[in-house]
Amino acid sequence: MSIFANHHPLALVFGILGNIFSFMGYLAPLPTFYRVYKKKSTEDFHSIPYVVALFSAMIWIYYACLKSNAYLLITVNTIGCVIETMYIVMFMVYAPRKARILTAKLLLLLNLGAFSLIISLTMFLVKGDHRVTIVGWVSVVIATSVFAAPLSILRLVIRTKSVEFMPYYLSFFLTLSAIMWFSYGLLLKDYFVAVPNVLGITFGILQMVLYAIYRNAKKVIKEKLPERIFDIVKMNSIEKSEVHPIDHPVDGETKLAEEHINEESDKNERSMDCQNDVQMIQCQV
Repeated sequence: MSIFANHHPLALVFGILGNIFSFMGYLAPLPTFYRVYKKKSTEDFHSIPYVVALFSAMIWIYYACLKSNAYLLITVNTIGCVIETMYIVMFMVYAPRKARILTAKLLLLLNLGAFSLIISLTMFLVKGDHRVTIVGWVSVVIATSVFAAPLSILRLVIRTKSVEFMPYYLSFFLTLSAIMWFSYGLLLKDYFVAVPNVLGITFGILQMVLYAIYRNAKKVIKEKLPERIFDIVKMNSIEKSEVHPIDHPVDGETKLAEEHINEESDKNERSMDCQNDVQMIQCQV
């Protein structure tokens, strides 16, 4: 424990808890990639959330390396780099050629180009404590933009009056993570860590409030589909459930209705996975 000798005792506790909750946030996209592996296709998923999450973790590691006794920041973001890299590699394996090229360009632009530029400028043009300050502000800007991602989720919940696309437990644990890292930064007077997590706490509380308001709302898919489609499907399901079913030819309208429902259901499932991926980025410190 000598490496934590200069840590405030409570800051050490908050930092360890922050590592735990952030790790749980990093694991949030596992259902998405299980789906990708199972279907051998990335479908409509995008690699941007994972590339941005990797870039954010790399910046925080660089910041932590410039500071003293920032080992808890290094551990959580190193784990994040490993997990995000695994996600990106798996995405590249199953993505179509166009998506792979776009992902490669993003990696070259952000994770190689922008990151190398930040290191070069701060190492050669900035001296002493000013280097930590500048990298700290860069980290704050990136973290703030990352924490602004839930705005799209909040708008979706308000518009649809449904929390179908806002998983409660994911929001809950990411809010706890933001609270832990805010407390950690505040106790150590590291405001570069504390300040962006104020947004994380704010958006997390808003998500909890919206969940409480709309948790009993009907599913979005039911609200979007016209009543005629549900009448057709209901009649079709009754026919199939008879003890001695009579063979009925499937008319074009019924077939179209079933295909529409299957398409909407699949689209909603992908939308939920994408919202999980956006929220996952918030686990960055």
